[in-house]
Amino acid sequence: MGLERISTVDDPRLSLYRSISDPELARSHGLFVAEGRFVVRRVLEDARYRVRSVLVNDAAYRDLSPALERLVVSPPIFLCETADFRAITGFNLHRGCVALVERPAPISVGELIATTDVLVVLDGVSNADNIGGVFRNAAAFGAGGVVLSPACADPWYRKAIRTSMAAVLRVPFAYADAWPGDLARLRQSGFTLVALTARPPAEPLNAFAVRARGSRVAIVAGAEGSGLAPEVESAADVRVRIPIAEDVDSLNVAVAVAIALYALRS
Repeated sequence: MGLERISTVDDPRLSLYRSISDPELARSHGLFVAEGRFVVRRVLEDARYRVRSVLVNDAAYRDLSPALERLVVSPPIFLCETADFRAITGFNLHRGCVALVERPAPISVGELIATTDVLVVLDGVSNADNIGGVFRNAAAFGAGGVVLSPACADPWYRKAIRTSMAAVLRVPFAYADAWPGDLARLRQSGFTLVALTARPPAEPLNAFAVRARGSRVAIVAGAEGSGLAPEVESAADVRVRIPIAEDVDSLNVAVAVAIALYALRS
């Protein structure tokens, strides 16, 4: 392996690590940031991903060595002291591990809808933690993919990957470049578009779930607060609501998606 101990935090080979808080910088280099041993191990063990380099402390290196040794092409591995992570990255990475990984080629909405009968569609969800939560729930409840409107946060952002517990690495997703026009494409492919909304008229989720079993379903959810854009909600075939206490106005979008996916598979 290309293993080298860093003697100075100003090493020019670490320049990209000094800007991992800037999501646009990693994107502009065709990379995403894998943070923490759990996420980095998932990347190392999945042949779809090519690791550009790894920055680790000694403990993380010992832990990840078996996965690193199995790589056909070994990336540069930079060893540093745990205390150096803050100086290099601007963060205290307590698990002592971060990697720069090449972004895979994007897939199209058409490619995605050909592979599954259950999709999650997100409209304007710009919070990275919510994006990660949705992907984690999609993996947990068997959704085959996620479609994102252009205004959604980047699933490859490190916070989204970390919050998803690496589910972003295995749940396929596509951006809907023709938005909201691609919703009609889903319908033409046999999907029922199900808008999650608290606005009337909307039927209880459980009532719809009974009818929907065995059919192709796309759950459409919007950002917290604003919810679905009017043109997106009006494009849905069905509007459903999750019954909640009257003094609570809404649920977190990731929680709502989890409940909807669970109801559809129960």
